Amino acid sequence: MSVDLADFLPAYLSEVEELMSAARAHLLALEAAARQGSSRPRIVRDLFRALHTIKGLSAMIDVEPIVSISHWMEAALRHADQSGGELSEPSLELLMEGLSAIEQRVRQLSDRKTVQVAPPELLERLQGLESAAERQAQPQKATLALEPALSRKLSTAEQAQLAAGVAAGRRALRLDYIPSAERSSQGLTINSVRERASRLAELVKVMPVSGPTPGGGNLTFVLLVLTDAEDAALLEALGGPPATLRPLTAPAAAQPVPTPAPVLAPVPAAPGLPLEEDLSFEEPRRGSGILRVEVPRLDDALERVAALVVNRSKLTRAVADLTAAGASTRELQQVLQENARLLRDLRASILHLRMVRLRDVLERLPLLVRGLRRSTGKQVRLELDVGEAELDKAVADRILPALVHLVRNAVDHAIEAPAERLAAGKPEEGVLRLGCHTRVSGRLELSLSDDGRGVDAAAVAARAGVPVPGAGTELLDLLCRPGLSTRQAADATSGRGMGMDIVKRIVVEQLGGALHLETRPGQGTTFTLSVPLTITIVEAFIFECATLRYAVAVSTVEEIIEVDPTRIVHPPGEAQGGAALVDRRGVAVPLVHLAQLLRREGGRDGFAPKAFIVQQRGLPVAFAVDRLLGQQEIVLRPLEDPLVRVPGVAGATDLGDGQPTLVLDLPALGATKLGSGPRSDRLAREALA
Repeated sequence: MSVDLADFLPAYLSEVEELMSAARAHLLALEAAARQGSSRPRIVRDLFRALHTIKGLSAMIDVEPIVSISHWMEAALRHADQSGGELSEPSLELLMEGLSAIEQRVRQLSDRKTVQVAPPELLERLQGLESAAERQAQPQKATLALEPALSRKLSTAEQAQLAAGVAAGRRALRLDYIPSAERSSQGLTINSVRERASRLAELVKVMPVSGPTPGGGNLTFVLLVLTDAEDAALLEALGGPPATLRPLTAPAAAQPVPTPAPVLAPVPAAPGLPLEEDLSFEEPRRGSGILRVEVPRLDDALERVAALVVNRSKLTRAVADLTAAGASTRELQQVLQENARLLRDLRASILHLRMVRLRDVLERLPLLVRGLRRSTGKQVRLELDVGEAELDKAVADRILPALVHLVRNAVDHAIEAPAERLAAGKPEEGVLRLGCHTRVSGRLELSLSDDGRGVDAAAVAARAGVPVPGAGTELLDLLCRPGLSTRQAADATSGRGMGMDIVKRIVVEQLGGALHLETRPGQGTTFTLSVPLTITIVEAFIFECATLRYAVAVSTVEEIIEVDPTRIVHPPGEAQGGAALVDRRGVAVPLVHLAQLLRREGGRDGFAPKAFIVQQRGLPVAFAVDRLLGQQEIVLRPLEDPLVRVPGVAGATDLGDGQPTLVLDLPALGATKLGSGPRSDRLAREALA
């Protein structure tokens, strides 16, 4: 029976993508350690395992170029592991180049293109790296107070790791943890002990040994560590007695072990111990409960849920018609409510499946900053503080290019050269910080800040040939002008005047989010991006304006207010395009009737009693509507045809009657009425007084 290797390609690509992500993170960690003059043997071994697996998987589907590149990278890492995990920065640069070559060929496989052969010059340099690493690999033996049976289980690299730690002034210790049913019931297992100990020490090896223990057990876990922590803190991490610790560099008789010398042997878990007491520690455990699903399948499931949402709206309308006709619909109403609850749960479950960790989305940014650091000659450090935030994959795929442009601009324009920073009294190394938090309204707020020179509004205005902007929103609009760049000539990083324009288009127009800027000369700049967690099925307010129904996403509405006609002020310039003002808890807010913006007739005379408060350009604006009809889930369908795309219209939806209903983007729609000039809050308050 013939086997088509193409059938294995999707699984291969999924597995290799995960391994490549891990390999990139390992290389960046090794590079940081090399700059500090230290070695990370465990990370070298983890990188070796990732490349070894990539080579094996690539050989299974006969991708020889990837096999060749990963083989020579793996060979160099094997010898580096034997020499204690030492890798120089030039070696890491070459390994990074090899990883990029593998990634390029994986991408060609994914696009169903012919995979390029491995570059002979790259393979030759990798072979030279392997030879150099082999010559450098000189086993270092540490003199350890350890039983021969345990000592034989230490690899050369682990012995070198212990010796290097002792030479650097750290203490090499043996920690003995004795599990029991009582400790397990208190949540203290070898897994939790490993985690607690790793906060205080560098774990070199964890080994299970058999032999009698205090309390009648027959199992001990030996943890070999390097640490500067106090003995009391380490014993507390082990749960206290009968756990013990002793120096590895001291004679064995100096601190006798309270139990007979254990003999290494594979033993089953003691009776009463939970399954968490797993005896395999050296290989990372893979989650057997993880199932990879192709994104198109999730998209198809979401489409079917979307159809059910529309069908539920139709059913709701039908039940309402029966009720109006005098029919008894009590049981139907109960079924309809239960159906709505189940549908919400189903929708939430599928959307949860589509959620991806923001940290995984941003994994390429450290690599981007590394490349920019080398190309610009600037010292820059990227700090990510995103926690466990998640967002829909469709949003993630769109937001990443915007963040890439912002990072490029920050390094190229904002962060000063090292000499300039030192002259300004700043550290030589600039810092980029990317943080986020999830708001209750179903939006994710990201902030990218730097400690650079700030935005020179006068220079930007001079470049654009306009007056100097007087507010952050005006300056942001100026920066987002298509074709505007503060550089005289374009280079490989920036200068084409497209970066900020693309950022605004993605965040504001495509995702219906918001973009804000805060800058301080000489201190730095912060860009804040607010985007929805999902853009397919959203909660929306349904309202009526000039006899037609519209929808607006709940996440874009800050508040719904009652409009008091006696508190409305009509300034003299209203007839020439100005806006009326309404009092909102003592603050003057521009008030616009939505029917005027839509150029519709047939609405209420004057202003309606309700209005939506939204943030436009960082300021609150009230949009009066004729009637609020309710709130429900809708399926948002973007208007893809450029001939029917209109600023201020996010898309269309079906509310169950088969008729398209426009979903409005009120901030964008209001910009056509209120213009781009700043508003004087002081004058507005005086008008309301």
